Amino acid sequence: MQSIGQIKEVCVLGGSGFVGSSIVTRLDAAGYQVKVLTRRRESAKHLLLLPHVRVVECNVLDYKALNRELRGADAVINLLGILHQSRRNTFNLIHQQLPAQLARICIDLNIKRVLHMSSLRADKNAPSQYLRSKAAGEAALMAEKNQLNITIFKPSVIFGRQDRFINLFAGMIKFLPVILLAKPAAKFQPVWVEDVSACFLSSLENPATFGQTYELAGPKVYTFRALIQIIMAVLHIHRPIIGLNDRLSYLQAFFMEWLPIKLMSRDNVRSMEVDSVSDAPFPTVFDRTPSALETVIPQYLVNQTSRGNYDRYRRQAAR
Repeated sequence: MQSIGQIKEVCVLGGSGFVGSSIVTRLDAAGYQVKVLTRRRESAKHLLLLPHVRVVECNVLDYKALNRELRGADAVINLLGILHQSRRNTFNLIHQQLPAQLARICIDLNIKRVLHMSSLRADKNAPSQYLRSKAAGEAALMAEKNQLNITIFKPSVIFGRQDRFINLFAGMIKFLPVILLAKPAAKFQPVWVEDVSACFLSSLENPATFGQTYELAGPKVYTFRALIQIIMAVLHIHRPIIGLNDRLSYLQAFFMEWLPIKLMSRDNVRSMEVDSVSDAPFPTVFDRTPSALETVIPQYLVNQTSRGNYDRYRRQAAR
């Protein structure tokens, strides 16, 4: 087993994404050598100037290619996940088969440390394919816990400057006269991306976290409707919210599945049948108090308000 302080190079799958960028930035600042594996180097161009980061194009679904790129790593972080599946990339392939393949490669290459991103309420009996496949991925990794030092993180909805949740609904509020809201009573416990990435870094060389699974959730629970109302308040925009019953929620999602860019699917609606809320407090092992959504989102949504436009004009004018 690797001893504390001996992890030098960390390989990150999904490092160019929203959460991955935050984790990679923290790893770089801490002095780790970081290799980011991505399908397209262009998608990770914002990481290229970080002094300890290398970006490598790799098809991580190709066993030989992944095996080749993981050689020399001391630890691996897997952040890959999809909210909408396609014929090419299914939940089973990305959430279950890939973690299982990753575990086999790490064992073969004697890479002991593996950190993995799952999802709050992932369970083999969950109502959605997304949550069931996430649970299957957890099980595939934990089956190898006698040979690997595995830590699994299960966050609720993650928010932050580049998120695809708060920003998505902020855009809808800005352009739609009425918000037709699926599952308005569904509950979430959103967690800030910087709290999540801090936990990953803190866990990396902490043996107390080996073999553990941690739920990561913020300090407050909100209904879906309440979240939309908070976003409206930050934007200083009011829109009527029409909450849809279950039948209409699935009907709305069915039609959205045909859009060029998927905003919601019926499987997403099934995921909301279980509240994305943690039964446990924020893990004390990380010695961190999570930030509340209300204190963070004004920092990045303000640019979409009239006041934000004025402040941005002043900055550009150097006033």
